[in-house]
Amino acid sequence: MSYIIAYDLGTGGIKASLFHQDGRSVADSFEPYQTYYTGALIHEQKPSDWWDGVIHSTKKLLDHSGVDALEIAGLAISGHSLGVVPVSEDGRLLKEKTPLWSDARARAQAAAFFDTYDYTKWYLMTGNGFPAELYSLFKILWYRDNEPDIYQNTYKFLGTKDYINFLLTGEMLTDHSYASGSGCYNLVEQRYDEEILSIAGVPREVLAAIVPSTHVVGEVTAQAAAATGLSAGTKVICGGVDNSCMALGAKCYQEGRVYTSLGSSAWIAVSTAKPIVDASIKPFVFAHVVPGQYASAVSIFSAGNSYRWVRDNICRNLIDRAETEGGNAYQYMEEEAAKSPIGANNLIFNPNLAGGSSFEASPDIKGGYAGLILGHTQSDLIRAALEGIAMNLGVVLELLRRMTDVSEDMILVGGGSKSALWRQIFADVYRCNILKTNIDQDAASLGAAAIAAVGLGLWDDFTAVDDLHQVKDVKKPGNADSYARYMDVFKEVSIRYAQIGDMLAKL
Repeated sequence: MSYIIAYDLGTGGIKASLFHQDGRSVADSFEPYQTYYTGALIHEQKPSDWWDGVIHSTKKLLDHSGVDALEIAGLAISGHSLGVVPVSEDGRLLKEKTPLWSDARARAQAAAFFDTYDYTKWYLMTGNGFPAELYSLFKILWYRDNEPDIYQNTYKFLGTKDYINFLLTGEMLTDHSYASGSGCYNLVEQRYDEEILSIAGVPREVLAAIVPSTHVVGEVTAQAAAATGLSAGTKVICGGVDNSCMALGAKCYQEGRVYTSLGSSAWIAVSTAKPIVDASIKPFVFAHVVPGQYASAVSIFSAGNSYRWVRDNICRNLIDRAETEGGNAYQYMEEEAAKSPIGANNLIFNPNLAGGSSFEASPDIKGGYAGLILGHTQSDLIRAALEGIAMNLGVVLELLRRMTDVSEDMILVGGGSKSALWRQIFADVYRCNILKTNIDQDAASLGAAAIAAVGLGLWDDFTAVDDLHQVKDVKKPGNADSYARYMDVFKEVSIRYAQIGDMLAKL
């Protein structure tokens, strides 16, 4: 039997996962790497760290699984988005640290571009609903304006996973899903837009040519094989951007299918044959790794990271208990939250501790508790946090339902899906069934593996993904009407916190 390696190249590290050719998971290995916050808007990583992560995670994976490298039929990568890695024509990396997806240093370049090109026209064409300065085109313009030597010597600006594919094969290509985060990709026509590039003054030649996600980029070179332990000649499939790979792995690849990703940030994404764009709400859209589909999503910037803040600042006693007993602080938090009733004794938590995303009333919105009284307990504070994050995503789901039809079953993936109490809260807030499956936090890896399987000809199509999901738990709405009353208060709190944020921003 042949095997596939899927790499999930994430913000915090890279996970290498080994799959049977039928899609069953065999083993995985994780290697962390560092993000460098060298300025208020500058978020960078070292591409060399990504490559070192590939090397070490691959060797560990092969060693621990006992699978011979010759049995690996091929591999594919799910890569974090909006990367801009400058590479010379002879393949040299021209900058040690390169901008991460969240790097916002290119504000001036984005502002200058929109002095001559209508922003709404740009958004409706590209579906790029994050702040514009995060997208690759404007980061390239930042290189031009601030590091002209690097700009002039760059042969290609590559995405994160495309750079790793280059190191593996010597080929510089990208796929439609990754290209759709470039800031100059026409979603409907599925190509780079020449008008945008012309006005920006960026030559088309510095962008990688676009191929399908299932395209075989090339084969692992002898040099890459010696470094990683892979076999020379192993096929490398182009892969896709993390959002679209995760959508595929979460079964969100057919019309109306939807899922919630509940990690540090969170989003709800829906798969449709047409991109969902709206000039006021600004869903962010990626071309899907599945032909003929788009993954459109609306996000909140603070979910698991806000809950982590609650843990670290309000639940020190539970952290100490976990250290003493060898337990898990989050499990203790869930036990405490269960002691508090629905509505947390009339306590509302706004989770926007990292500011507001596109649908919020202000990007400067603040988070916090509303309705706090002396009688509230630690249990109330914890439950209110779980409910507040769910209600903020509930607002997102309401917006998506206005724009398109979505399925009644919602798969929950990411770290937050582990909590049974939280899943029930989501079922009540969303008014739909919440499904937990065996895939859980491996959605992006499964998506990359599925891309490889189709690209290698091992699968005829992507439908096998459905069969790999085994439902472990279903939470059905039981207290939806109770949460509906609190949702009205939550929305009002959000408006007020946005106003407060705007006032504070002026001080």
